[in-house]
Amino acid sequence: MVRTSGLRMSYGDQEVLSGVDLEVHPGEVVCLLGPNGAGKTTTIEILEGFRLPSAGEVRVLGEDPATAGDAWRARVGVVLQSWRDHARWTPRRLLTQLGGYFEPFSTPERPRPYEVDHLLATVGLAEHADRKIGTLSGGQRRRLDVAVGIIGRPELLFLDEPTAGFDPQARRDFHELVHRLSDLEGTSILLTTHDLAEAEKLADRILILAHGRIVASGSADELTRQVAGTAEVRWACGPDRFVHPTDDVVGFVRRLFEEHGDRLTDLEVRRASLEDTYLAMVQRAESGRPAGPVLEEVTR
Repeated sequence: MVRTSGLRMSYGDQEVLSGVDLEVHPGEVVCLLGPNGAGKTTTIEILEGFRLPSAGEVRVLGEDPATAGDAWRARVGVVLQSWRDHARWTPRRLLTQLGGYFEPFSTPERPRPYEVDHLLATVGLAEHADRKIGTLSGGQRRRLDVAVGIIGRPELLFLDEPTAGFDPQARRDFHELVHRLSDLEGTSILLTTHDLAEAEKLADRILILAHGRIVASGSADELTRQVAGTAEVRWACGPDRFVHPTDDVVGFVRRLFEEHGDRLTDLEVRRASLEDTYLAMVQRAESGRPAGPVLEEVTR
């Protein structure tokens, strides 16, 4: 579905991507995380065919995005970080126009574009279908951006910071839409976000981009287990407080109660969160340090 090998991108003397290897499989939701300036948007734009890499191999739906034609583009959906065009159009008119571009590429194997009124209802814009786009709020405009990206029923959908400007209800509705596209339509999705809770909720797999490379890949639980290593148990006995790392939380806590009984207070078990894991991995990549326990780093 998506594969890059040794992907590099430089702007003058500044190398933004220094050998990115990634894959997205059919029906998979993959989230690309990374600090500002890590190259997330650059990576997405190369995969979309909007930017040429400096070096490396790129294949998206079996083709090089830089040379792929209209039939390839009809299979790909794109939601950019922001765009401000067609202010005098209405959502209904814009989506009807865009849907017409996909009609010639419909086949028995490839369904027709979404029906416009159904799509407007899906993204929560039914009541604003005939308002001028320039009068929509930021959140409403973002919903329209999503509708534009999926009008052609894409096999592969790129989402670059898709929920920026969404209120909590709109964000929840969007998350349900992503699950529906993936689970029911079989759409493969690659998204970027700074919202770690969103990444944990949506992604089958998380990629962490730092220092120009993918430094980790796995589900939120897999990444945490891979890097965290041990849990941390904190407790007090009288005036004294203690901290102890352990791989066997249940056994260690049982021994604490057996040895200290009623004197044991303020017992706390801490496991590394996705945020702990993400921050530690980024710090290691940027400093060149080898992997080590996350909790040790974030509690120093």
